[in-house]
Amino acid sequence: MSDPTEANGTAGAEESAEPAQTPGGGVGGRRVRVVLVDDHRMFRTGVQAEIGRTDETGVEVVGEAADVDQAVTVITATRPEVVLLDVHLPGGGGVEVLRRCAPLMADPEQPVRFLALSVSDAAEDVIGVIRGGARGYVTKTITGTDLVDSVFRVQEGDAVFSPRLAGFVLDAFASTDAPPVDEDLDRLTQREREVLRLIARGYAYKEIAKQLYISVKTVESHVSAVLRKLQLSNRHELTRWATARRLV
Repeated sequence: MSDPTEANGTAGAEESAEPAQTPGGGVGGRRVRVVLVDDHRMFRTGVQAEIGRTDETGVEVVGEAADVDQAVTVITATRPEVVLLDVHLPGGGGVEVLRRCAPLMADPEQPVRFLALSVSDAAEDVIGVIRGGARGYVTKTITGTDLVDSVFRVQEGDAVFSPRLAGFVLDAFASTDAPPVDEDLDRLTQREREVLRLIARGYAYKEIAKQLYISVKTVESHVSAVLRKLQLSNRHELTRWATARRLV
């Protein structure tokens, strides 16, 4: 069940005699107000703990949301400078949040900027949110230090990408041809696509559950749904199917 929306300011850590300098610029006086949007409460808590020490990092987490409706409500109410946005959310995904927040992104005086933060490194996910207006896309393997740096760069108007993802965007915008529609792939939900890619990469069910913050039973259910929808018999056929479509 989705967590209720929380607009929660972060108390600063106690000052020390010689505070450490960090990329977040907390000591230097830079500040950025951030909203966290992710449907996994444990992940939001981890990000908050990692980057939300305002006196050290300069990042003030002013709100959280677990689905599309909550995200739009919290972002509209708090008007953060940067939103850390998961791609796959209940209610329509990150692209739907971007669509509904388009007027806030277009505000010339106080623009709200979005940085996608997702476990997915699939080209279609990256391209989808960038076309929707996000200023960058980083994966959840990013370190806390690099995430703080990315947030400040997005606040300043830069585009930020995890290294291999930048190529997806360059290729997509360099091409004038629309990508072909894959009717089989379109039958799958976003979460089923995530599970499909990880299965095809050889991950065990327990590893997938840990990666996606879901239970092993839920992984099994998603795999069964994928096999049924694609009319495949086992994970070996699934791997061949995904590899043929360059989804791995």
